[in-house]
Amino acid sequence: MAWTKEEMADKVLEKISDQSSVNLGIGLPTIVAQRLPEGKTLWIHSENGVLGVKGRPKKDNVSPTLINAGKETITIKEGASFFDSSLSFGMIRGGHIDYSVLGGMEVDTEASLANWMIPGKKLTGMGGAMDLVNGSKTVIIMMTHFSKDGSPKLVKKCDLPLTGKCVVDLVVTDHGIFKPNGNCFEVLELAPGVIESELKLP
Repeated sequence: MAWTKEEMADKVLEKISDQSSVNLGIGLPTIVAQRLPEGKTLWIHSENGVLGVKGRPKKDNVSPTLINAGKETITIKEGASFFDSSLSFGMIRGGHIDYSVLGGMEVDTEASLANWMIPGKKLTGMGGAMDLVNGSKTVIIMMTHFSKDGSPKLVKKCDLPLTGKCVVDLVVTDHGIFKPNGNCFEVLELAPGVIESELKLP
């Protein structure tokens, strides 16, 4: 049995220290903000200029002026702050973000990440990912273990254009938690019922 998206987010949260600053990429990583347990304080950063994202709003408190970098509506916590994009990227590039949780298309054994384009398909752009993987103190990738065609996303060497080289600290998939060590992926934890031999690890 693979982990659900919510269980993946919970596993990511277990790896993040209390009182940390965290940037969440678009897609799966945004679920992390919604799964924040009572008593754990994180300062969630969005590169469009917010520190203190709380999660998704309910229908009765949606504000069209409060959005994250993925253009999704958000709520903010007490003490949140707003700033322009240049200051936001200054925080990232200056090493002031403790964790980045990003989606991925491929991660290889050398800890390199490809997550921004597939040649020949619609190009949405890299956004802030290139800055985040190089400026954050810890980079966690949250993604499904296999692509839609069944091919593994944990590979020996990335074939897709890189977002960053040797930048990934940890990978959380729906099948387990893995750490690239330069030669292979160390298996730190497997989802219940998952057999390592079925994961097609390089």
